[in-house]
Formats: sequence, C-alpha cells, structure tokens
Amino acid sequence: MSGRDPFCRPRSVRRGAALTLVFASVLVAGAATGSLPGAAREDTAEGAAQAAPVGHHAEVTRAAEEAAAHGASPLEAAERAVSRSGDRWAAVYSRGEYETFEATLDGAYTGVGLWARERDGRIEVSKVGSGTPAAEAGIRAGDRLRSVDGEKVDGRPVTEVVSLLRGDRAGKSAGSTVRLGLERGSRSWSETVRRARLSRKAVTVRSLPSGVTVVQVAAFTKGSGEQVGAAVREAPKESGIVLDLRGNPGGLVAEAVTAASAFLDGGLVATYDVAGEQRALHAEPGGDTTRPLVALVDAGTMSAAELLTGALQDRGRAVVVGSRTFGKGSVQMPTELPDGSVAELTVGHYRTPSGRGVDGHGITPDLEAGERALERAESVVGGLGR
Repeated sequence: MSGRDPFCRPRSVRRGAALTLVFASVLVAGAATGSLPGAAREDTAEGAAQAAPVGHHAEVTRAAEEAAAHGASPLEAAERAVSRSGDRWAAVYSRGEYETFEATLDGAYTGVGLWARERDGRIEVSKVGSGTPAAEAGIRAGDRLRSVDGEKVDGRPVTEVVSLLRGDRAGKSAGSTVRLGLERGSRSWSETVRRARLSRKAVTVRSLPSGVTVVQVAAFTKGSGEQVGAAVREAPKESGIVLDLRGNPGGLVAEAVTAASAFLDGGLVATYDVAGEQRALHAEPGGDTTRPLVALVDAGTMSAAELLTGALQDRGRAVVVGSRTFGKGSVQMPTELPDGSVAELTVGHYRTPSGRGVDGHGITPDLEAGERALERAESVVGGLGR
C-alpha cells in the first residue's frame, strides 16, 4: 500500500511516500485498510524527519542489484538498506503493491472498506465505509482488529496490516475472502469478509441550513483539485465555504495545488527542496479570493492537505479551525529496482509560503475546536461574511 496511513506512527510508515511528488505517504494505508490507501495518521509526528541524501538511492539500488546477482531477493535487500538509512518515511514496494497504489490514486481500490490506525501498539478500526463489505459484516469504528487470516497484527505497522487486508502480496483480487479477528469491549469474534472492488468519491459537497457550503476532500486523488474548483464555482454566490480537510491523508501534490488555485489569484503555494535544489509551487490565477473561507483540519490532515492548509493560512485567505495537523512535510522520490519493485526515499521537505516547516510540527489552527468543529467553522464563516 503505499505508506499511506496517517494513523500509524512515523516508524510504522515503512511503506510510504509518493508517486512522482506525492507528499502524502499516507494515502493508501489510513483510509485504505480495506479502503482507500491513505488513511490518516492521527498521532503526532515524533520530531522532524531527516532528509535522506540522494546517495541513499544509489545505496539501496546497489544492495538490490547485488542481491539479484547472487540469487537473493532484491526487494528484501532494499528493505534492509532502507532500514539502515534512518529515513522514517522511506518505503519499498513490490511491483504489485506499487501498481495498487497507482490505481488508488485514481480513486479505485480492492479492499473491505475499513480505515485503520495504530493506538498504543494495537490496530483499531477508525472508520467503515457505507455500503462496503466491512459495513455489511457489522464492523464498526472503534473495533479492535486482532488478526488477519490468522496473522496477529498487534505491534505491526498499519501499512503491513493494510497489505494483509487487501491481499496485495498474496495476489488476492476482488471476490477473495479474508478472515478478521475482532474485539469490541469484552467481546471477541471472527468475521469472514469478501473483498470487493471499491471506489471512493474524493470530493463531496453539501449545504448547511445556514447556507454555508461544505466542500469535503477525502484525499487528493486524480481530478480532485478540479472538483474542488467546480464546487466553488457552483456554490451560491452569497455562500461562504468550509473546506473540510479532516482525515485527509494527502495524495498528489499537483491536485492540492489545483485546489489552492480555486481560492487564490495565483502566487506561491509552497516551496520544497530536492537534494538541496529549491523549487516552488504556484497557484493558477483567477481563483475566488473574496468568498468567506474556513479550512477545517484535524490530526488526520496530512501531507498535501497540510500543504494546502498552510498556503491558505499564510496567504490570509482562510481561517483555519480544528486541531493541529499531523506534520508530514517531506518529499519522497521513487527508484525502480532490478526486480520491478520500487524504493522511495526522502529527498527533501516542503515549506509554506511564509517559510514554515511542516514536517514534525504540523499546522496550528487559528481557532482550536474539538468534537463540534464543524459548528465552530460554520459560525466563523458566518462572521467572516458579516
């Protein structure tokens, strides 16, 4: 799965980071435990990640090539090299896992429809998709996942658990079954669930009784940025907007930049460095710069979603409401290995327009809000309109 699991601890995200420039490293696991790759890690990052020199790509590639020459597994050799690199966001994917990740970025995936996160070494169901196999089996948010097909999952990275649920390495497809060991309070039971080909709508729009338009972005998959732009253009002119990024694990940075363009009239969205070379991301001109806007975030807001939040906050375009975001602000680049597997290592970090680093820190909201965060956001939008 691609280290997309915002609900796991940084060290647990061994399989994570990005296609091209997917600052999300969370897109497949969190929401993906049988759902979309990219769950959202809700624990805070433990300090800033250390950028891995580009040379580590050469070391990992060399280890894989030497393993292949001696008849050993290039993937396993690469995993050992990555482990030695000290890069907490590094990941190695088999060919099939990486292909699955790419498919997920298109908004389609094979799974059972549940999101998972790690809490105190245990795997907990954080969300269950409506109408999915997991929902039909009666699984609920808050249930503890103890095993997958007889393999205990306590203490394992969420991304590995997600891979088991989806059957990636075993080559499982839609229609195959997976046996889940579950616990709810004092009750323990097993449930056999059939995997299905699922799709997830990345952007949903709804109107609140007050007239405020809520644009919720679940993840930055392909096309999601333009969907945000369309939602803004189609919202009633007098309507303020709540951009709900809670639980958004990130995704494709280009889509987050396109989403930023819906609210900005050009200008800087973020800067990032790759092997010491500074680069910049800019919004397209012509966005709506006058409509009242609140960005709603939480600890599951990660990566590309943090990039967007930081841009809107620094540019004075939105009031940020909610709780501190996760803090994943590193850049990963992929390298193909001799056997077709892919290694991703950190090569740099991105910063908000004002120069703030996000990795290990997250974005601090302008207004803290807990369980009634949406109501608070709605109230703030109303105030901005007045």
